[in-house]
Amino acid sequence: MFERLDHALRAAPDRPAVLGTTRRGTVRTWITRGDLADLADRYAEGLGARGVGRGGTIGVAVRPGPRALAVLLAAHRVGARVAVLDPGAGPDVLRARLALARPDLVLADAVAQAAAGWGGALARRARLVLPDLAQWGPVATVGPRLPGCAPALRGTPGNRTPPRYTGGDGDAVIVFTSGTTDRPRAVVHTRSSLAAGMAAVTDLVRPVPGTPVLGGTLFVLVPSLAAGAPVALPARGPRALARQLRRLDPQATYLTPPQLRAALAAGARFGGRVWTGSAPASEDLLTRVKAAGAHQAWGVYALTELFPAAAVEQADKAAFTGSGDLVGAPLPGVSATVSADGELLLAGPAARHRYLGAEPDPRVATGDRARIDDGRIVLAGRCKDMVLRRAENIYPGLYEPALHVPGVELALLVGVPAGDGDERLVAVVQSGRGADPRRVRTALAEVFDRMGTARPDTLLLTEVPLSGRSRKPDRAATARLAADRPGVPVR
Repeated sequence: MFERLDHALRAAPDRPAVLGTTRRGTVRTWITRGDLADLADRYAEGLGARGVGRGGTIGVAVRPGPRALAVLLAAHRVGARVAVLDPGAGPDVLRARLALARPDLVLADAVAQAAAGWGGALARRARLVLPDLAQWGPVATVGPRLPGCAPALRGTPGNRTPPRYTGGDGDAVIVFTSGTTDRPRAVVHTRSSLAAGMAAVTDLVRPVPGTPVLGGTLFVLVPSLAAGAPVALPARGPRALARQLRRLDPQATYLTPPQLRAALAAGARFGGRVWTGSAPASEDLLTRVKAAGAHQAWGVYALTELFPAAAVEQADKAAFTGSGDLVGAPLPGVSATVSADGELLLAGPAARHRYLGAEPDPRVATGDRARIDDGRIVLAGRCKDMVLRRAENIYPGLYEPALHVPGVELALLVGVPAGDGDERLVAVVQSGRGADPRRVRTALAEVFDRMGTARPDTLLLTEVPLSGRSRKPDRAATARLAADRPGVPVR
């Protein structure tokens, strides 16, 4: 798929590749196909000049867009793997992930470097706290530099022949998902599994050359560009997004459920086919999208470990009268079975190769309870402990240890239903005897500031329910308690 994309970019260099939008919704060309190919070439030269090649690891803290895509293409070209570093995860989590990935080189844009350095105070106001990236090895700047930034990623002067990897399959991407700060967990996709997932998206969406596609994920960008379709990155604000949809008239649109809900609230009209995933897509949401003009509205069931796994169109979902959440038939090449205890197990060419530091395993344990109904997957809740908020997976085990500040006996992070498949994140904290509640709240506020996008919505100071002979905290009972008690908003 990446080789096909490289050829497609060079075959029509003057055509737009990635489209942006102004606040008023005006569509503009962010980068042409030829410029994107040249940018990937320059980054590949820069990696080669720094000795990063086959088997190397590149930590990437670059905002989504053409530069991030060019970095991935360059890494693929030289045979290195990319470890995706999420600045919103918080400094402690990010340190643990860097220690596990052990990158040979960290690529960061100026914003990420400023947040980790001289601009830290300003970044903390935006709830973005990063560790010093230079502690983990050499750092190079991708994109424009600001004062204090590392040197730019450049190739050897006069070298216009980027190295090219010819070693067959190998690791391509590391994506961190869960675990703890002591034991982070990361999914490793190989070149072949990543290509298989993108080929599945191509077969599912069938992008038409020359007509725009709206979406910002890697699994939208690569297949669409390889098919000859320009890709528009979604506008950030819902009103601008509504204007962008009206002016762009995309053939296909991929937005998360929260983005769709916000766009609909802003009066957005859709056309063509609309796809949504990363969080549960209810039948009501898909119906509203079709009522807003979409020819088709699809919910995609996918995991970091296997994307995409299944898909269902609104009409089929609306016609389903059984219990549970219908997510559709497994896509071609995906096999789905249910374990003895009811957990959905998946396998296929697009499945991740392994978890970082673990042995390969062709089977993906989804953590979702399910059944197979007439060849279709029907979900019945989650087995694993995870909170799903605004299309983001939040794993409490990453952050709960830090909540045990002086004066706190027990602390849990739980999800409370917030409507349409979304959840609110509640920190339920039990203070020790004699603890000053004001001091506890002040200490917790400092922790919350370091949690990035996992920052709780509300704080509830109360006794944490216990269960069992060992009197362990009862997470289910705590979630019910949090649903019944309002708590205090976390600001």
